[in-house]
Amino acid sequence: MATKGVGMANKGPSYGMSRQVQDKIDSKYDPELELILVQWISGQCGAGVGRPEAGKLGFQAWLKDGCVLSELINSLFPGEKPIKKIQSSPMAFKQMEQISQFLNAAEKYGVTKTDMFQTVDLWEGKDLAAVQRTLSALGSLAVTKEEGTYNGDPNWFFKKAQENKRDFSDEQLKAGKNVIGLQMGSNKGASQEGMSYGRPRQIL
Repeated sequence: MATKGVGMANKGPSYGMSRQVQDKIDSKYDPELELILVQWISGQCGAGVGRPEAGKLGFQAWLKDGCVLSELINSLFPGEKPIKKIQSSPMAFKQMEQISQFLNAAEKYGVTKTDMFQTVDLWEGKDLAAVQRTLSALGSLAVTKEEGTYNGDPNWFFKKAQENKRDFSDEQLKAGKNVIGLQMGSNKGASQEGMSYGRPRQIL
């Protein structure tokens, strides 16, 4: 999805977007993924969170005050819950604050910054596909961690590849450097002595 004349793939949020750009973002919203996410969140959090009206606007309205998201992230932590106070409020700044608490807790859980939506993406409905991406990443992490907190069909989300850290001793690292040195060859004692280029010039 390269934009003409834009070198960077990962641009920050753009403001004053044209209708065309907004339509493009909207077209990335996945109604099938919405069904999976709603099913998972409802099962994960219990009947208390209810279910949204079908469609993008219903999905946004369901998550907009941050309470459902906060219930979701709390349900994934096995021990102490990251969000202490979940309170529905009609006030915009309180709703945004609740969303921010979810985003901070999701990052703590392991969702990478590149998979994270911005508060306005949800609250103002700027990019609900980004919200879906964050929730999918969260679902994948929950399935991968196998901490017993995930409640849903494990096939709904891809398992994330686990990081495979390797610790090498100093000796192993030194040995590795020697191998690289040998691969590059050696030029010790190199000179042009004894090399001849073509026939010697005849001086008459």
